[in-house]
Amino acid sequence: MSRAARLLHLMEMLRRHRQPVRGQALAAELGISLRSLYRDIATLQGQGAAIEGEPGIGYVLRPGFTLPPLMFSEDEVEALVLGSRWVAEHSDPALQQAARAALARIGAVLPPALRAGLDDNGLLVGPARVEAEADLGLLRAAIRQEQKLDIAYRDAAGQRTRRLIWPFALGFFERVRVVAAWCELRQDLRSFRVDRMDRLEPAGERYPLRRAALLRDWRAREGITADRN
Repeated sequence: MSRAARLLHLMEMLRRHRQPVRGQALAAELGISLRSLYRDIATLQGQGAAIEGEPGIGYVLRPGFTLPPLMFSEDEVEALVLGSRWVAEHSDPALQQAARAALARIGAVLPPALRAGLDDNGLLVGPARVEAEADLGLLRAAIRQEQKLDIAYRDAAGQRTRRLIWPFALGFFERVRVVAAWCELRQDLRSFRVDRMDRLEPAGERYPLRRAALLRDWRAREGITADRN
C-alpha cells in the first residue's frame, strides 16, 4: 500500500469512530509501526484534517473538518464530477447551483494534478429530457421540513383528483421525477409523477410521522407492491 493510500485509509478508519481510538489499534490495522502512525497523523493534521488526540490517549476526527488534499483518489474525483454534472443538468435551479458550488469548493482543496481532472476529464452528462413539471425546489423543501402538500393530480388515464400527501422521498429517473408519499385520500403509501401534478401548494402543517419512519416503511414494501397512480 502506497503512503497516499495509507493516509486515505487512516482517514476512513478515524471517520468510523466517534470516540478516540488508541494509536496501537490504528497502527495494527494499517500494518505499520506506531512511529509511522504518528508521522501519518502529523501529516494529515498539517494538510487540514481536524484530528485531535495524543499518544497514549487516542485520536478522534472532529466533525466538520476541512477536506485534506489526499481525501480523494482519481476514481473518487471522477465520481464526484460525474455526479455533480448530472445534478447540474437534471435538477432544479437551486440544486444545480449547489452542485457547481460544491464542486468548486472541493476543487479548492485538491492538489493540482487532481484539480485539473475536475474540468478536463472525459465524463459527460447528456441534456435532460423531462417533461414540464411542478416545482422541485418546493417538493424538496416539503420533504426536508416534513410538511404536507396539497396537490391536484392526474393519473395515467387523465382523471384528476385532489390529494393531501406527506412527501418523504423524491426519485430522479431519466425521463420522470417521482415523489414517494403517504396519501390521505388512499390512506396508504403511493408514488406520484411530478409531471402529472397540475397544482402544488404547501398545506401549512407538518405531517404526524417522521420522514425516516415513512421511508423505512416504503423500503420494506419495495418489490412487494408495484402500485402506481
